[in-house]
Amino acid sequence: MIQREFADKAKEILEPDDNVIGLAVAGSWLTNEIDEFSDLDLILVTKQKISNDSNRMLDYAKRLGDFLSGFTGEHVGEPRLLICLYDNPLLHVDIKFLTLDEFQVRIETPTLLIDKDRQLERAIHCTEAKFPYPDYQWIEDRFWTWIHYALLKIGRGEYFEAYDFMGFLRMVVFGPLLHIKNDNLPRGVRKVETELESADLEKLKRTIPTYDRQSLLASLRNGVSLYRQLRTELFDSKVRLQNDTDKKVMNYFDEIQKNKTL
Repeated sequence: MIQREFADKAKEILEPDDNVIGLAVAGSWLTNEIDEFSDLDLILVTKQKISNDSNRMLDYAKRLGDFLSGFTGEHVGEPRLLICLYDNPLLHVDIKFLTLDEFQVRIETPTLLIDKDRQLERAIHCTEAKFPYPDYQWIEDRFWTWIHYALLKIGRGEYFEAYDFMGFLRMVVFGPLLHIKNDNLPRGVRKVETELESADLEKLKRTIPTYDRQSLLASLRNGVSLYRQLRTELFDSKVRLQNDTDKKVMNYFDEIQKNKTL
């Protein structure tokens, strides 16, 4: 696979660099799920901190192949990440630049390609990988205000805003909770087509609207129903339910739905 060829070449290029402590690979590589549509997730661990200088990050990336473009990952909350596109062959490669201390905080245990003096191995042995799970209280405290926000957009006729907001709810609420229900890692809506039970996937599909007022309202109501089902299955008694807000918002939902002139 082209990803493995690139990783092998990166190892060969980076190993002589005195500033490089290690190189590791994560993502779908770890589960042997790499296919022609997969990107490559590399972790470059260095003695000197590089992630505070985007030009140095780019310099390293340009050494690894036929570099086309690259940019840092602030938009996904990770400025230490350089998102790159290479040519010959065309390949998406994410490179995360870490120090040894930063490497110890991780969401998974990567495969080591370079590990000088076994420093990465020792760091892995002394720490535990923890994938971030959603805070149920955080979701419950926001969900009903989010539903009200979507209703305002539909009521005003801002259908594109409402349509896009349904995608946000799938990414932040419905997808992660459905993954947890199905004993998967809560990776948004990634691979829901193959990792959810068919009945759960159908419920998620019913939150996808068309550009139409009634479709938007129906998908939003389906989302509320799905959330309530998931809340019942997953939340424990420690989560304080926002019952008053729920009631007020759903009363407003009924008003919006009855008013055909909006």
